[in-house]
Amino acid sequence: MNRAKVGRLSRSTAYGILTACALAGGVRAQPSDSILLYQGPDREKRLLEGARKEGQVVIYSAMIVNQALRPLVDSFNKKYPGVRASYWRGDSEDIAAKLAAESRAKNLGVDVVEGTGVGELVIEANLVQPFFTPEITNVPENLRDPRHLWAPTRLSYFSIAYNTRLVPPDRVPKTFEDLLDPQWKGKMSWRIGSSSGTPLFITNLRMAWGEDKAMAYFRKLADQKIVNFGSGSARTLVDRVVAGEYPIALNIFAHHPLISAAKGAPVSSQLMDPVATTTATAAIPRGVRRPHAAMLLVDFIVSREGQEILSKADYFPVRADVDPKPELTSVVPTKAGVSPNLVLPEQLGKYGDSSEKIYQDLFR
Repeated sequence: MNRAKVGRLSRSTAYGILTACALAGGVRAQPSDSILLYQGPDREKRLLEGARKEGQVVIYSAMIVNQALRPLVDSFNKKYPGVRASYWRGDSEDIAAKLAAESRAKNLGVDVVEGTGVGELVIEANLVQPFFTPEITNVPENLRDPRHLWAPTRLSYFSIAYNTRLVPPDRVPKTFEDLLDPQWKGKMSWRIGSSSGTPLFITNLRMAWGEDKAMAYFRKLADQKIVNFGSGSARTLVDRVVAGEYPIALNIFAHHPLISAAKGAPVSSQLMDPVATTTATAAIPRGVRRPHAAMLLVDFIVSREGQEILSKADYFPVRADVDPKPELTSVVPTKAGVSPNLVLPEQLGKYGDSSEKIYQDLFR
């Protein structure tokens, strides 16, 4: 399928597009007898029969292609011959914008959207519908959506990344307050234009510390002249740290530096209490054309088999009965002795615009 990338959008721009599409009535209502919510004893049989008639399923995902997305899709195709899964990979904001454009044109090509940050965008714009997967019973209660508008797919923990040649062990910032040290002025960078970048960094501390303490901290942090990085992904920013362009990067996926370090790169991670923790989500658009195949794919992603594929691909599983790779456990907050702060899609949505405004006012 066509993998041409949609232009990179900020959260506010993506949300504006999505809202306009929803108001324009570009999505169809779900049928009242939707298979998406069916829980009968013959559910699996009905899904398989319906999916084979539909013949294919399409997922738009923010997973890294060679690392996770392709192995996941290939395993699904092997398990379910006759139901051909294909994918388009983009950042979460791009996925939301692509779904919005298809909905507005009433030409929906996607059956499942997945990513960190995409959930709250499409939910706020009323572009997704409820569904049920029995695999959710194997997921901790705090990672479930009581409205059934999304299912968790993978966890993410956020940390700083630092160049081990430029930041000696005794100078590594260990706390958020350490980032205020004048020695780091102009030497730190963070991602803009992504809900898992600056808005998440700001939202994490607002939730954990309260508005007054957080705002006092942000005003001090603004004096550090953090470099705004908007020309690539979180992975790209880690690569810039490896290259020595920035000694420190803020709010990075904590496992990315560990993966690079295992290959000999001069980089490492440092968790800070509280650790921003998010869950990527899978959602099903309103008007989905292949509902049986969509549910079959969601079931597979959240199943033990699917979660083990993601674990092997260096992602953190959401199921209680699947462990992350041993070499990545050092950045699991509960293993490292620091507090995780779970920021669910609803909270990203609730705080997103106001956190973006704080960024614009103080750091732009």
